[in-house]
Amino acid sequence: MKLYAPWEKAFKKVSTPFEEFLHAQTTTGLILILMTVLALLLANSPLYETYSHFFHMYIDLNVGSWKLSHSLHHWINDGLMAIFFFLIGLEIKREITAGELSNIKVAMLPILAAIGGMVFPAIIYTSLNYGTAGAGGWGIPMATDIAFAISALVLLGKRVPTALVTFLVALAIVDDLGAVIVIALFYTDTINLMPLGLAGLMFLVMITFNRFGIHMILPYFVVGLFMWFFMLESGVHATIAGVLAALAIPSTPKRVPSTFAKDTRKLLDEYEEYPVNETLELHEKQKKILTNIQDKIDEVGTPAARLEHGLHLPVALLVIPIFALANAGIKIDFSSIGETILEPVSLGIIGGLILGKVIGIFGVSWIAVKMKIAQLPKGSSFSQVFGVAFLGGIGFTMSIFVADLAFIGNEDLIFQAKIGILTASLFSGLFGYFWLKSVSKYEETSEK
Repeated sequence: MKLYAPWEKAFKKVSTPFEEFLHAQTTTGLILILMTVLALLLANSPLYETYSHFFHMYIDLNVGSWKLSHSLHHWINDGLMAIFFFLIGLEIKREITAGELSNIKVAMLPILAAIGGMVFPAIIYTSLNYGTAGAGGWGIPMATDIAFAISALVLLGKRVPTALVTFLVALAIVDDLGAVIVIALFYTDTINLMPLGLAGLMFLVMITFNRFGIHMILPYFVVGLFMWFFMLESGVHATIAGVLAALAIPSTPKRVPSTFAKDTRKLLDEYEEYPVNETLELHEKQKKILTNIQDKIDEVGTPAARLEHGLHLPVALLVIPIFALANAGIKIDFSSIGETILEPVSLGIIGGLILGKVIGIFGVSWIAVKMKIAQLPKGSSFSQVFGVAFLGGIGFTMSIFVADLAFIGNEDLIFQAKIGILTASLFSGLFGYFWLKSVSKYEETSEK
């Protein structure tokens, strides 16, 4: 007897973790574009005052005499974005333990390219802003927006080799790690040692959970929440707690995978001993067996993998879009936009994200390959790496995040920074996309 299930085929395809990762990043990139456009429209419409007041209204948490009070904008950037950084931490951990960064020979090119892509933008920005009020923004053009960059590359489909996509993913992961380190070390004004020490203690508790084989997610969530609060009170940016929590989550299975098949076969044999009745209702014993099988599936997987899989969709559909809506709303005076772009902060960011990223990513990659320290991604060319270097100049999410930290309280510099970020990201994305598209067509024609 065959049941009617017209949607079943749509859910039969089981994607690999890497395919799921690419799909999530592409979805995030497309939604980001929509939310950015919406934020810009709201900021440059009669609704600007309502839009601005909404994100600057204060939300208080009170427990007795204790009070935590921040604006909605602050809650988004320090609270909601901690989930985004937690996901980044999980991705970094996966890449180092089992992904492209686990093989040093394969990882060498994206690691070197990412370092070059962080150093040269910072140098270009600093050279244009040294000794000025905007000098502290050198970390802004160092960042690459992984969602936008990968979306642009994936949209090219089979025109680019899969290895080139993998190269960009690994590069962006290393870039994210660098951004996290920069935020932790250089964008913290004052440090309160007591809360910082308590945050460190919470991290050690989570590590202890891991070492003692605790695979339940709830204990990590509770302790991680305390670590986030203590990090917030310490002065170190609270989103760093998200990365640390991710590093403490177990990435090894509770059950040895080799025993899974044997144990499951026994349970399936037992399951088949019970006949199916006319109502298709399962026997109570069968329900228990299925629950047992599900438990074994969970045990052969890892908490880190389950969390990464489970968080991609909410981060893609909620966290990043809300961040974009709250931070990309720039009220633009088009009569003076030319002057704004020529400000040192804007120029430094544009120069860093466009020239710095290309020099750093492509230049370092070229030298590394020529010196035989690393090798090009399989099936790719230097022309394609050049195009990927431009995609690395899409800063957006992380760049805006760093700009808010670098120029906290200085709305003029934040405005200049965001204009620079939007200009450079738009140019880098469009140029990189069309360059790769034209290069792919040329190479296809040459092969024929």
